[in-house]
Amino acid sequence: MTIGYARVSTIEQDTALQLDNLQRSGCEKIYQESVSGISKTRPELDKCLDNLRAGDTLIVWRLDRLGRSLKNLVSIITDLELLNV
Repeated sequence: MTIGYARVSTIEQDTALQLDNLQRSGCEKIYQESVSGISKTRPELDKCLDNLRAGDTLIVWRLDRLGRSLKNLVSIITDLELLNV
């Protein structure tokens, strides 16, 4: 399954551009939220990562939408590698 994740940092922003790109990329399910990247709680990202299975493909518009920092991004990618995602 191809799964997308979209995030904006403030409620004044919207995910329209990200969603358009994720849909054109063939995402079958898209998780989206409006929460600052520095926030430690991102419930939709948690749901997204919890629902990924081996062989799935995760697509994000840009890597900064996924990780709060380089260290956090590396941690997420390492976890995905262990899942064979």
